[in-house]
Amino acid sequence: MIKEWRRRRAVQRVKPGDGRELRRFRWWQMTFRSLFYLRLTNDDGRQSVYAVDVRHGQDASSGGVTADLYLDGRQHAVCRLPAAFPVPGGIVEVGRSGFGLKRCHYVTDKGAEYPLVPDRYSGEGRRAHFDRAHPATSRCISSLSVVVLVVALALLVYQVFGAVSEVPPVVEHFGDVDLPVRPPSWFNIAVGACAAAASVERAMRLRFSRLLDGSAG
Repeated sequence: MIKEWRRRRAVQRVKPGDGRELRRFRWWQMTFRSLFYLRLTNDDGRQSVYAVDVRHGQDASSGGVTADLYLDGRQHAVCRLPAAFPVPGGIVEVGRSGFGLKRCHYVTDKGAEYPLVPDRYSGEGRRAHFDRAHPATSRCISSLSVVVLVVALALLVYQVFGAVSEVPPVVEHFGDVDLPVRPPSWFNIAVGACAAAASVERAMRLRFSRLLDGSAG
């Protein structure tokens, strides 16, 4: 119910595009641009190409990060994220985390979901190519990302517990709790940087966990 309500709200935010031409992806845009494609066959058998273009570096003062939907190379619609673009046979849902896109899927009217295909030169496209070329190494990197985020989450919970244990009312009721280990600042910074890198890697694969990736932010 809540998901459908959010989807309807996102659809209501969609505005018509101005017909501008889609600019091809440049290699130096990998850190702040995502570009995905979707091919759909119309009722008359003609195939249309949809593209979702997201510029992550947009200024929040301009209304936040938006997604542009292009149809056959021309801007068809614009929506502030999270976005839901109506297309033939369903909708295209686009969501963003603090580290990139967490969702860019085509959801059919029957409920089936299909991820869009990333541009080959984008960060997501290069990560997908690496996965196809080196599947074993790719799985190791994916697993390492999860391990790093689990460690970062455990460290966060440990330090929150330590901070709470020093609050006077807690000390009065439970006594003074002395943590056996207090990680130095440089260690916290290193773990935070590794967790951010792990979340970026997962965002390139459109993977997101509110518990793991959210704690890294």
